[in-house]
Parts: sequence; structure tokens; C-alpha cells
Amino acid sequence: MNEKKVPFTGEQLESIIAQYPTPFHIYDAKGIVENIRRFIKAFSWAKDFKEYFAVKATPNPYIMRLLQKEGVGADCSSLAELVLCEKVGITGSDIIFSSNDTPYEEYAKALEMGAIINLDDITHIAYIEKHNGRLPERLCFRYNPGSLKEGGNTIIGLPEEAKYGMTQDQIIEAVMYCKDHGVSHFGLHTMVVSNELDINGLIGTAELMFDLALLVKEKTGVEVEFIDFGGGIGVAYKPEQTPVDFEALSAGIKRAYEEKIEGNGHSPISLAFECGRMVTGPYGYLVATAIHRKDIYKHYIGLDACMANLMRPALYGSYHHITVMGKEQAPADHVYDVTGSLCENNDKFAIDRQLPKIDIGDRIVIHDAGAHGHAMGFNYNGKLRSAELLLHEDGRVELIRRAETLDDLFATLDFSKL
Repeated sequence: MNEKKVPFTGEQLESIIAQYPTPFHIYDAKGIVENIRRFIKAFSWAKDFKEYFAVKATPNPYIMRLLQKEGVGADCSSLAELVLCEKVGITGSDIIFSSNDTPYEEYAKALEMGAIINLDDITHIAYIEKHNGRLPERLCFRYNPGSLKEGGNTIIGLPEEAKYGMTQDQIIEAVMYCKDHGVSHFGLHTMVVSNELDINGLIGTAELMFDLALLVKEKTGVEVEFIDFGGGIGVAYKPEQTPVDFEALSAGIKRAYEEKIEGNGHSPISLAFECGRMVTGPYGYLVATAIHRKDIYKHYIGLDACMANLMRPALYGSYHHITVMGKEQAPADHVYDVTGSLCENNDKFAIDRQLPKIDIGDRIVIHDAGAHGHAMGFNYNGKLRSAELLLHEDGRVELIRRAETLDDLFATLDFSKL
């Protein structure tokens, strides 16, 4: 059983709301740090093991700095994410730039910062050569293995239908070409699933990449120096789901490494992940207030938050657990759709959810919103993105991003020319 708790009391929450009105996202610093420490410790056996935090999950410099202090790097996929790293002081090989369909100005920034470039397509080799004049000494190549898992993954889809990565033959061709054109340090990357809770699938990804490394050596003579397994480690969003056991995952990957890499005489390979969701996801909460109740063919509870604050339920049909503060022990004897105010019928945080009786003014806490929550916000209907808060271990709350205002929304418009 995956017990869903909040890191604050009702009294603490009311004190926070008195200073920062709902809705807002709040992150549990202690939970984030303890979680990432356990993950890194689980892979202490691996040579130069590195976790690159997927900045897109929670692109806030305060969260990035918190993780940087634990030795975590950054996985970037855009210019803005690179600039965030620059602001935080994350540079060089502490960044892996895994983008796709990338304008050269973004590659140029990554090269300037000394980041590891992870190429998504074989044609990008010539693209960088053309614009940069030469290839960097170190390159990584993203692998798309094609059909692996029946039914694919609801977020990333079937590998053979995904826009990401190169085929096996293209990987071999890319390594052979780059070896002859100035590249001397090679890495491999893949990400074939997202939000995966089955460690066998995650271990299978590692086995797949170890086999690819051996094939690269056989076909090109190049020994891969590092392998990035991507992200993909899931979050147990539902109470009945079991979180990924980091130690069991690590043990399975270690067995595969010893068998395939060490067992075949390959030089040591550095291993990496670029997880975002599992790092911050379970330790972020969207806090809102119930402001309306509507009873027609169904029973609705309307919040002062909407899908602009958390898009996942509308986009993926995702489950996010809901706590009604002060009613944690009350019977869940009412069935509601929990909605926002957007002019879209899919603006719902929960559908037919059994919850305690909700009264106007109740504080609603939506769990596991620490990744792909605030980050996926938008301004449709003129909705303003909410504040982000960081709850420190000593109980102190820090504003790490203020709420947007109408002035922010209209800042790119010049009304004087009307």
C-alpha cells in the first residue's frame, strides 16, 4: 500500500495560505533530498554514476540548486533550460543536452557550455558540422530500438512510432563517421518508456543498451564510455501502486552489467539516468480551495485551480490522489467530478472520484504534482500560472516563483498602437 500523506498539518497550511493565496504548488525539500540520496546510493557500485535531473519536469532554479548540492546534473532539451543551468552554475559534463528537431542556436549554447550533446538523429551530425565547422570531441547518440513492448507506453508511445532516436544501423554508421571526424569519446542513450513501475522493463532497457555497446565495439572498434538509460522510472500515483525499489533495480542492472560488459571484456562504462518525474513528482502538491458545488446529472466540485495548473489528468487521463484537508479520516461516501474553471469540458482533476463530503472553502491537496505540473502550465482563457513554494525541513516556506499577474500576461502587447 502506497500511503498518500501531506508534509504539513492543516494549521500549517492555513498559515501558508494566509501569506500565499491558493492555488499554488508546494514542494517538500526534505522528501526530494532523501529520495535522490537513496537513488544515488543504490548505484554506488557503478563507475562515475550520474543522475541528470530532467529540467523539463520542474524547471525551477531553486529546485535545481537543491539537487545540485547532492551532485545531480541536468538533462536539458531547450535553450531556456540551458540558461537555467547557467544561472544555477551547472555547466560542462554536468549537463546532457537531449533535444530533438533542434535549432542550431540551441546546439551552439550547449557547445559553449561544454555540455554533452546527445544527438537524436543521424542527420544532426552534418548539421552541427555545417554550422560549427567541426564536431565536438564527445558525442552521445539516442537509440530507438523499434518494437519492444506490446501496447507501448501511454506517454511515450510505441518506440517504432516515436519521433525520437536512431535505428541500430544508424547508430553504427554515426559512430563510424564520427570516429573519423574528430570525436574521441562516445556515449549511448535511450528512453523507450515513461512512468514505468515494472523494474523488469527498466532492467531490460539496461540489457538492451549493454548489447548495443558490445555491437558498437564489434562493428566499429569503438568502446562506448558512458550509457544514459534516460528517465522512465515511474511514480506510484495510485495508493494501490508500489513505488520502484531503487535497490532492486540497481541489483538487476548490476547483474546485467557484470554479465554483458565485464563478462565480454569491455572497458568500464559510466552509467547515468536522467530522471525527472521520480525525483520531484511525489514531493510536490497542488493546493487549491473548493469555491463552487454544482449538482446536475453529476456532482461537481469547482476549484480555484484549473488544468492550467496541472494538465496531466486532462492530457493523459492520469490519476492524481486528492486529500481534503481535515477530512483525512472521514468516509469517502460522496462521488464527485473535481473541476477547474477553464472553458473546456476536460478541465477535470478527477472523474467519479469517491471523496469525503466537500464543503465550500475546504482545502484540496492534489498529490504527486511535483513534476510536469507547474511546468506544463499555460495561459489559455487568460489563466495565470500560480506560485511555487518550497517547504524546508525546518518548516520554513520559501517563495521560489511568484504567481503571474495580468501585467505579465499582457507584457508582450502594445496597447498604445490600438
